[in-house]
Amino acid sequence: MKSQYLKIILALSVIAIIFVARLSYLQLFTDRYALNAANTSIKIEYVIPPRGVIFDRNGKILVGNQPAFEISYTAALLKPDFDTIGFCKLMNITKPEFITTMKNIEKEKYYSRLTPMTFMKNLSREDMARIQELIFKYPAFAIVPRPQRQYEINTSGNLLGYTNQVNDNDIKKDSLYYLPGDIIGKSGIEKAYEKELRGEKGMKYIQKDIRQRSIGSYKNGELDKEVVTGKDLTLTIDYDLQRMAEEMLVNKHGAIVALDPNNGEILTMATGPDIDPNLFTGPNKSRNLYRLANDTIYENKPTFDRSVQAAYPPGSTFKLLTALAAMEMGVMTDKTIFPCGRGFFYRGKSIKGHGGADPLIPSIQVSSNCYFTYAYLAIIKKYPGNPSRGVDEWKKIINSFGVGEYLNNDLAVGAKGRIPSGKFYEKRMASIYKASGSKRTDFKNWDEMPTGALYNGMGQGDVLLTPMQMANFVAAIANKGWYYTPHVVKSIDGKPNPDPRFKKKHMTLVQNPQFYNVVLQGMEAVMLRGTGRGLMSKDFTQLAKTGTAQVPQGKDNSIFVLIAPADKPKIVVAAVMEHAGFGATWAGPACTTIAEKYVTGELKREHLYKKMISSSFMPEYRRQYIADMKRKGWYKEPPVDSVKLKRAKDSLQALENKKNKKDSSKVKPVKTKSR
Repeated sequence: MKSQYLKIILALSVIAIIFVARLSYLQLFTDRYALNAANTSIKIEYVIPPRGVIFDRNGKILVGNQPAFEISYTAALLKPDFDTIGFCKLMNITKPEFITTMKNIEKEKYYSRLTPMTFMKNLSREDMARIQELIFKYPAFAIVPRPQRQYEINTSGNLLGYTNQVNDNDIKKDSLYYLPGDIIGKSGIEKAYEKELRGEKGMKYIQKDIRQRSIGSYKNGELDKEVVTGKDLTLTIDYDLQRMAEEMLVNKHGAIVALDPNNGEILTMATGPDIDPNLFTGPNKSRNLYRLANDTIYENKPTFDRSVQAAYPPGSTFKLLTALAAMEMGVMTDKTIFPCGRGFFYRGKSIKGHGGADPLIPSIQVSSNCYFTYAYLAIIKKYPGNPSRGVDEWKKIINSFGVGEYLNNDLAVGAKGRIPSGKFYEKRMASIYKASGSKRTDFKNWDEMPTGALYNGMGQGDVLLTPMQMANFVAAIANKGWYYTPHVVKSIDGKPNPDPRFKKKHMTLVQNPQFYNVVLQGMEAVMLRGTGRGLMSKDFTQLAKTGTAQVPQGKDNSIFVLIAPADKPKIVVAAVMEHAGFGATWAGPACTTIAEKYVTGELKREHLYKKMISSSFMPEYRRQYIADMKRKGWYKEPPVDSVKLKRAKDSLQALENKKNKKDSSKVKPVKTKSR
């Protein structure tokens, strides 16, 4: 019995010794106790680092920094005899504004009497020159330097992104770094590369007396941490091309994406409508952000990056992948001829032929909907009685080109697109039968051909791709079976981007070079004598495919993909112009001018460029918007401005009077013959 008591006493003694030893260590050999227990005597002052500078691939500064200041407020330092009127005069505010601001600060979630809180932001240099001479009279307030972003360009706001103060979610994600009032990248490159751009805050441990006055650094600054400036980024973007692309997208909805197929570097990533990034700075920043986020008139949505977030039916550009998948699956060859003399006919459905009974290359040249619909039908019917198996095999091949799935790149946003599976159509058929009251339960054999499935081969139906994915699959075709993941940052602080994702060569499931050769020959025929012949250049060779995708809202989407030069590709370009019409008419000129500028170093066909920058599709967008509002019963005719109407009528009357006067002056007297 005694031995058991001895064991218990011994165990308790050991535990007590461990606790005493640990407490002694914490108090005598570390600063943790001092820094936490003496919370009222030792404070941390943070030094905010300037964010890294962002350059384009040619060294042009796109985003830098400018000095900016704010006034912080520490409630514990506010004296009872605080001169409110004098302080308000110094800050050029009224007393009610001062009171409102103080109340709002006290309501903030992270408010503390001992923690400096932001009182006023975005002070100008002139304000600072005036304030800093007298701010010492008000010890509860202090000047805090906080560098602000400065944009050297006025385009590409979606690509670059913007910074703003952290919110609760930002703090929760990295509570060890972010404090209320800190700045964080909210979108674009600023968000994707936040940790590299932000740097590391400096820390100074300052001893305070009981009145919170500084009495010197703690331990002579031994625990202080030096500020680390944010890392500079060099983008893969060629801003000359980027600016051209953005200018061609003015008054249009759509996107232009250009890649270097040899390494996956994104040369251009333009979206329309564009955003001037300077709207992200200054005193009206919050108002501008709200306005941009809520601009949905005519479906503008300027904060919606159509180059990577919008998924479109790719139209006839997708026929290139249909051909490769069908040949890989063994359901056709480049010599296969489908009966397209009078078009495609299948179970009551018909599609125009666009050509005769031709093999693959001429069918790509004339963009035969009939040919590629037959090719997709052959894919579906590869496994009799099990069409889902054929669709799944097709999907797997198509996915290997980096479409219908996330590209896992370094962009802040992106859409998956859609390449439907066999299960996708089984579910659709199940819902159709359920709605009709059928008790059928097996939908593996859906020979009835669900709506949309039949048109996948020609890039309509249920296929959706982003412009970035379109450019990427064309890069894989240019390389005859491989691609690098598209990425936007070339180097960090002058050193190549170390991200291993961008060094891996992705192989497609189509590895037969002959399959690519015939598809590339078809793309060459498009430019020489097919649907893209009007865009052929004498200065460099091009391989291309036009696309005109039907959409329910109105005019067709104009789509175009291009490779240049033909022998040693340096650039691939994909463009989508929403509700513009034929692919070669609008998206084509955008692609070929970008390629021309990059390959030859200059823009030689200025008429194509001028055509693009001077055109507007806004009337079509307005027509669609009004039609949609009328369908919903929300449309109201704009009120008639009686003054403007009278002025217009007066102007028309004046013109009519002037015309009548001019006409009457031209009347000549009739000459009669004398007898």
